[in-house]
Amino acid sequence: MANHDEHNHDHDDDHAPVIHPDGELYGVLAEYDTPGELLDAARKVRDAGYTEFDCYTPFPVHGIDEAMGIKRTILPLIVFGGGATGLLGGIFLQWWMNAYNWPWNIAGKPSWSIPANVPIAFEGTILFSVFASFFGMWILNKLPQVWHPFFRSDRFARVTDDAFVLGIEAKDKRFDHQTTTKLLKDAGAIGVEDVHLEGDPARKNMPKWITALIVASTAFALIPFAIAAKARNSHSSEPHRHIFPDMDFQPKFKSDTAIDLFPDGRANRGEITGTIARGSLNADDTFYRGIENGTWTTGFPKQLEINDALVKRGQGRFNIYCSACHGYDGRGNGAVPQRVALGGGAWQARNLVEANGAAVMMPNGQLFNTISNGFNTMMGYANQIPHADRWAIVLYVRALQRSQNATLEDVPPDQRGSIR
Repeated sequence: MANHDEHNHDHDDDHAPVIHPDGELYGVLAEYDTPGELLDAARKVRDAGYTEFDCYTPFPVHGIDEAMGIKRTILPLIVFGGGATGLLGGIFLQWWMNAYNWPWNIAGKPSWSIPANVPIAFEGTILFSVFASFFGMWILNKLPQVWHPFFRSDRFARVTDDAFVLGIEAKDKRFDHQTTTKLLKDAGAIGVEDVHLEGDPARKNMPKWITALIVASTAFALIPFAIAAKARNSHSSEPHRHIFPDMDFQPKFKSDTAIDLFPDGRANRGEITGTIARGSLNADDTFYRGIENGTWTTGFPKQLEINDALVKRGQGRFNIYCSACHGYDGRGNGAVPQRVALGGGAWQARNLVEANGAAVMMPNGQLFNTISNGFNTMMGYANQIPHADRWAIVLYVRALQRSQNATLEDVPPDQRGSIR
């Protein structure tokens, strides 16, 4: 019985923290001559039941993960989860804004559809995948760890050059100083050394110079934000300082500026008298302005061939530019008036097909001019719609008016009997 107690007492002493003049024992480092010997040592340490150990090499060693018993990382699953979150989040965000919270009818397009939302969903997938990969890697590797007790070892410093090192930490439940050291030597180590914690074991602080470097870097990183905050909250009559001029300053003359190169001192030379830009004469008043013999034309320019294709072209342009206000049927009840009404307002676009209405009685040239230059709250579309397409819209509006205000005389005589 006494021998048993003595054995237990000796065993407890082996597992007690080893105190050294340099501090508490952190672990044991063993150096091996070749990558193959390091692999064999890693297998023996793994088979002995150790878990708190790692191998350090100057280059990747094939098979080291299997030799150490390292399981496959779950980082791919984390990245997949991040990507799925970004994908679903991007789709939900667009659906919420465009189809639920603020639906808006733009030229009859669906308020939400998969093809139109692919770019944002794709970018959300990439963004969240990158975040999951970056932060997941740091967390799984327990980083950042800017200081490690092994860093003080000269043997460990050669890991980035020509050394193959295996380190076992003293916190491993199987760790016993003598037994562990013997295991590493028996595995072929050419050198084994102990690594201790300096100072108080309870204080495992990083070196002060690293702390100072982090504090200084953080302070310098805040300087641009401080400058930006000051610029946003201060006023000055002086121009901004351009560290990177980009294209703000160029050797050129801007409009409405003074210059001594010309006698009149103006940079803007204006138009040369008696000239016109090539292709901008637009001498045909009927085609370009809707005027014939000094009055609004009631017909169509001779350049246009009135046929079904032109009517369909006018329908397409009308649906794009005009239906938002006037509606697809031309009665003035498009998406914009409906939205104004929902907001508590009262505004009605002009009814283009009302019998004896202004649009019906308006000559073709005046209707063309209204499309070109606008009227009242309606903007002009001369810059957006080419001349020929504006005439196509006029033709389609006339077709709409005819369809809504047809009379019996408009029906061929041989077909009137079939009308009820």
